[in-house]
Amino acid sequence: MKITGLIFASALLLFSTMLFAESHLDSALEHANAAVKEGQAGKAPKLVIHAKAALEHSQAASVVAKNVSKTHIDAASLSLQTAIDHGSLNHVEPATTSAEEAVKHLEEAKK
Repeated sequence: MKITGLIFASALLLFSTMLFAESHLDSALEHANAAVKEGQAGKAPKLVIHAKAALEHSQAASVVAKNVSKTHIDAASLSLQTAIDHGSLNHVEPATTSAEEAVKHLEEAKK
């Protein structure tokens, strides 16, 4: 009886951490796409706002992610930080490119 409860509790914990990562990945991808859209419109300040939000979510997802997903999430975080750095300097084109790279990595992490 105790073993069954322990197995159930472990499975529930594993499932909840996967949902936690998935939720943050969805939010990170949503904000990264918004950052790309703002960059394509030439709006560096708005790109930075969305890239910062995406970075927060990607870092939160990275805490519980594993294997290939974690590698892509970490790469997305680096790209988002680069987008923030360029966007803060009003370098719209490289900021947009970095945000696009982040989107690709986040999409790969979701597979």
